[in-house]
Amino acid sequence: MDVKLPNLGEGADSGTVVNVLVKVGDTLEKGQPMLDLENEKAVATVPATASGTITAIHVKNGDKISVGHRILTVSDGNAPSAAPVAAPQKAAPAAKAAIAQPVATSATVAEDNLDDIQAEDVQVCNAEAPASPSLRRIADELGIDLSRVKGSQSGGRVVMGDVRSYIQKLMASARRPKTVSAGAASVAAPAEQIDFGKWGEISKKPMTSLRKIISRRMVENWNAIPHVTQFDEADLTNILALRKKYVAAYEKAGARLTVTSFVLKAVIAALKKHPIFNSSMDEIAQEIVFKEYHHIGIAVDTEAGLLVPVIRDVDKKSLVQISKDLEELAGKARDRKVSPDDLKGGSFTISNQGGIGGAHFTPIVNKPEVAILGLGKGAMKPVVRNNVIEARMMLPVALSYDHRLIDGGTAARFTVDLLAAIEGFSEKDVQI
Repeated sequence: MDVKLPNLGEGADSGTVVNVLVKVGDTLEKGQPMLDLENEKAVATVPATASGTITAIHVKNGDKISVGHRILTVSDGNAPSAAPVAAPQKAAPAAKAAIAQPVATSATVAEDNLDDIQAEDVQVCNAEAPASPSLRRIADELGIDLSRVKGSQSGGRVVMGDVRSYIQKLMASARRPKTVSAGAASVAAPAEQIDFGKWGEISKKPMTSLRKIISRRMVENWNAIPHVTQFDEADLTNILALRKKYVAAYEKAGARLTVTSFVLKAVIAALKKHPIFNSSMDEIAQEIVFKEYHHIGIAVDTEAGLLVPVIRDVDKKSLVQISKDLEELAGKARDRKVSPDDLKGGSFTISNQGGIGGAHFTPIVNKPEVAILGLGKGAMKPVVRNNVIEARMMLPVALSYDHRLIDGGTAARFTVDLLAAIEGFSEKDVQI
């Protein structure tokens, strides 16, 4: 019997196989992990839905699978509990040969590009179109409304040539620049594919699933949010002295005291003074949603790409517990062991590049959040304090925010209070 991919929950109905955990000949128990599946930046372990001896494995690393996909075959055991998946209808061989190119749906076509094609989505009503049953079946499978196709035969009857001509018009229209709506800015047409090999040797490698997700999300966030970035510098001298004094005590407690641990505490203090930075915009209801919880996302640089796991209820935790959670979550992210839930529900994000290098940068807001804090590498600089020039360790700070909800003055006040919190730690705040 076959063991298939079960429905693992919302947003986990498909993914890429990253690790097969069993081999042919193994005895499989129901509920036993059988593979790791990458989906939406997270790697989830898929449990077996049946038991028995594995006689065949039908997937390998890199395969893209969805619910109902056959994973294993077992020789005996309990029937699998995967949800049944309806088999797709197949068109007649002759019909397949008649249409060999991919079809652009009417939803992707700008209404003003074609005189005889409308772009809005409609229910298919092919049963009423003057066409043969076989042609109506083909049109149903392709999602084409035959009532939009102009028939060339007697009485307006639609034949395959008419459908082919309609498809060609759809594809030609889809390649033209389209407008989003009246008065809106034009959306650029798809980028032209360039043959870079004309100028020299090249090499290629496919984008990973994670990189595709990151790419899509960054574009969505940048296009949807009017970004502004506020720059400043925080004096880390006091924090570094406290860290040096207490780092051993924290290690004994099983925690790694870092600058990010201090910054997390300081961010909470600033968020409580300025709750608009801990909010989101409900674009449908046109309301501002203020969150009473403080779940902070931490951007983690991994070999596979950027992940942003979330530390829950940072405002309710001690500096020791924050340090433990920070280390644990960063480790899980680098090992690709974060669950989809670990990546959701953040109310504010911190991206710390200090361990890599660089100074100020412009982090992109992680929608639906409204702000993100970027930290660069600290550097010793001459600073005037009480009319005396001193060498101080200064931390580059970059606050990007959604200008729809947050004005420049509000961002400046938040930054002032954040710097005061960073620079104002006392031994009482650090003691275990």
